[in-house]
Formats: sequence, C-alpha cells, structure tokens
Amino acid sequence: MIAVPDERTMIRRCVEADIDIMYEIVNDAAGAYEGVIPADRWRRPYMTKDELRNEIDDGIRFWVYEDGERLIGIMGIQDVDDVTLIRHAYVRTAERRRGIGSALLKALVIQTKRPVLVGTWADARWAVDFYEKHGFKLVSEDEKNRLLNAYWKIHARQVETSVVLADERYFKSRVS
Repeated sequence: MIAVPDERTMIRRCVEADIDIMYEIVNDAAGAYEGVIPADRWRRPYMTKDELRNEIDDGIRFWVYEDGERLIGIMGIQDVDDVTLIRHAYVRTAERRRGIGSALLKALVIQTKRPVLVGTWADARWAVDFYEKHGFKLVSEDEKNRLLNAYWKIHARQVETSVVLADERYFKSRVS
C-alpha cells in the first residue's frame, strides 16, 4: 500500500475481489478512444473480463487508486526482459483531471530501477501529452516498431497505430 496526501485515499495492489470494478473502470475510461483510435481496433467492451484476467496471468501487476471505499483508477506494471512496461492506465471518466493518473504513474515508476516504456495509441493525444508531462519522450518510428514487437503481445494493426514513450533511464541505457 502506498499512502497519498489525503487520508481517505490510497494506492494499493489490486486483488481478485477488484476484478469486476477494474473491468468497469477500464471500459468506462476507454470510451474516450471511441472515434479516435482506428475503427477496426475499437469495440465494446474495450477489454473483456477474460482479457483482463489474461493480462494478469501474463504478469501485469495492477494497482488501484482508492478514494475511501471507491476504486477510481487503475494502472499496471509489467517487467519484460530488461525493461518495465506501464500497461493499461485508466481513470473513471468522472474523476479525470484530479491527479489520479499522475499519482498512479509516480507510485509505479518508483517500483523499478529498469528503464520504463509506455505504449499508447498515436491518436490519443491526451495520453501522449500526459506521459510527456511526466518526463517520458517519444522514441523514433523504427525504435517504436522494434520495441512493440519485442516487449508487447499486441496485434500488428495496433503496432502500426501506436507510439512508444520512454523514460530517461531508457535513453541513458542506449548511450552506455
């Protein structure tokens, strides 16, 4: 458990009992992608419960932002080979712009000494801006393709239409 400034809020590791609420958060928040990402990648639900469970089984450790008794944001972290990935960052639509995503990202990034990578949809400009605000930088198109194919298990169409952002540790590791 990670404390946050307000005594009613905390960031904690997700547990099995959170699955239904995690599913709700993902699919509420993912509504922002409708009409933005390629139509062939959009669907409702955006992520099924089985897909969410598969992501957990694949090694993503989800953390939740809890305000009192209410879960309002989730974000995953996954170690893959020599890097750490930030995966599936979602905040309930009605709770956006309150620093919840920022708090989750900071709590997850401090958990690793490895370079951190984030993949997101290229046309989800708000997501790219969010990560850039937190010090992540876009990698080149060639590097993006290499990284997405090396570290993520995603559809080829998603590789075409996504970007990868990396933290300072990643760029420093490439010059050493």
